[in-house]
Formats: sequence, C-alpha cells, structure tokens
Amino acid sequence: MEISAAPLIYVLIFVAVVVMVEGLYLTVFGKSISLDNRVSRRLALMQKNGNREQVLEQLRKEMSQHMASRGIPLYSLLASKAQKANIAFSPKQLVMIMGGLSVVAFIGLTFATEVDTPIRTAIAAMMGIGGVYFWVNKKAKKRIKMMEEQLAEAIELMVRSLRVGHPFASAIGIVAKEVPDPLGTEFGLIADEAAYGRNVAESLKSFAERMDNQDLRFLAVAVTIQQQSGGNLAEILDGLSKVVRARYKLFRRVATITAEAKWSGMFLSGFPLGALVAINLVDPTYYDAVYDEPVFIPAAIFVAVMLTINVLYMKIMTNIKV
Repeated sequence: MEISAAPLIYVLIFVAVVVMVEGLYLTVFGKSISLDNRVSRRLALMQKNGNREQVLEQLRKEMSQHMASRGIPLYSLLASKAQKANIAFSPKQLVMIMGGLSVVAFIGLTFATEVDTPIRTAIAAMMGIGGVYFWVNKKAKKRIKMMEEQLAEAIELMVRSLRVGHPFASAIGIVAKEVPDPLGTEFGLIADEAAYGRNVAESLKSFAERMDNQDLRFLAVAVTIQQQSGGNLAEILDGLSKVVRARYKLFRRVATITAEAKWSGMFLSGFPLGALVAINLVDPTYYDAVYDEPVFIPAAIFVAVMLTINVLYMKIMTNIKV
C-alpha cells in the first residue's frame, strides 16, 4: 500500500507560513509588540524614544492605518481584523508579506510535490494570503479577549482614583501606567490626546467604534453624559464597572454552555475534509477511476458548497447574542 505525503506537506508548509509571519513580526518590532508583555507598548516606546509626541503620532498611525487602506485589492477582508488586532505592519507591508510568503510556499511546493504549475501557483497564493489572514484573525481574537478581561478592572481603578480626588484625565493616565497591554496602551493614547487638547469623551468614543465593543460604548456615553449634565462620575463608573463585570461573566457562561455545540459543529464540518485527506494518504489512486467522469467536477463543487453552507449554519446556530 502506497501512502501519499502530499496532504501532510501542505499542512506543514501552511504552518511554516504562519510561524514565519509571527517570527518576522517579533523580529521587526521586538518584545514590546507582544500582548503578554507586562509593560505596555506605549511605555516601552517612550522609554526607548523619550519623545511623547512622536510616540503618540506613531501609535495613532498604527491604530488607524488599516481601515484607511480598505481600497487595496484583497485587503478589505483583512482591514477590520487588522485594526482590531492593532497590527503594527502597514497595509502595504502586509500585502508584500502575503506575496513573499506565497513565493516561499511556491518554492516549498515545487521541491516537495509534483503538482502542476498552475495548481501549485494557486495553492501557494492561497497559503500566503490565508496564512496572513489566519495569523491576523488569531491576534484580533486574543487582543479583544484580553481587553474584555481588563476593562472592568480598569474602570474600578478609575473609580478609586476619582474618589481620592484625581481628575478624570489623571485617572485615565493611572490606568495607562498600571494596566498592561492591550488596554494600557489604548488608555495611554487617550491620556496623551487629552494632554494635547482633545476631548476625552471623543477619544473614548473613537476607541469604542474602532474596537466595535459595546462596553466601551457604555463608558464613552457615561463620560459624555457626565460632561454635559454633571453628576458624580465616580458613582456612575462604579455602577458601570459592575455592569461590565456582570456582562463578562454572562458571556463566559454562555461560552461554556455552547462549547460542546461549537466543538460538535467543528467536528462535523471538519470530518469530511479529514476523511478526504486520510483517503489520499492511504490510497492516492482512490479517485483515479472517477476523475474522467463528466459528473465528477459538478459533484465536487456541490459537495464543497454544501460543506460551506454547513459551516456557516453551524456558526450561526452557536453564535448566541447576549
């Protein structure tokens, strides 16, 4: 029995593409770009650069560059995720990385497989673009999750600062110093903008819209109402912190309840593809007898469409809005 190694080679090349993106990212920007770093990136840049204005300009450029470049071909699908992940690479750099990794994948496929050149080119392009998208999407999910975990604590820290007599701008500055990334850098940017004259409520609203986060919108609205109507901001934020923490607990509870259904959906969606790979591994000539049949291509397209519909419906059924 002959076992084909081609499917494993495809998987290994795709994994290598994703690892190369991460390695390049850390090489260019260093440890300050890592979300696991206890010191926020803003503080690390200020310690290295020493110029607060230049650091503010750099961070603002990084946080707004992706949505401003949605007109670049193939980049519109990536722009929103890249903005939420706050990828420091510029859009043109990401497109160049996609092209470079596609070339690397093509070279790997050339040496490791005997696939025809047009098919090899298409697979290499899919690996280069798909690898970058997979990496950016993973970064965005991790950053959003960490931000949701930090927000209630950050609001409580602002409440304590306000109750001891600090102004709201100073309370935001304290959050920027005490809370690690990703929230530390974001609130540091808001504090710097406030120091240069921008309204804090506007900065919070811009931050909430950029991250598309409802809890941040609540915070921006609470600060805006307090500025316009007055009131005890510490008490308002204290109530908001309890709401945010309760919402977070509810989200985690829903995620726990739907975990089994999500994994079942992933298994049912991935099993046909896994079976296809296993068949090709065990018997590479299994489909040779039907390749030339006129209904083979339409049947393959029909199966692919049905699998796609299955994946979409599984995702919709397990995506519970709270």
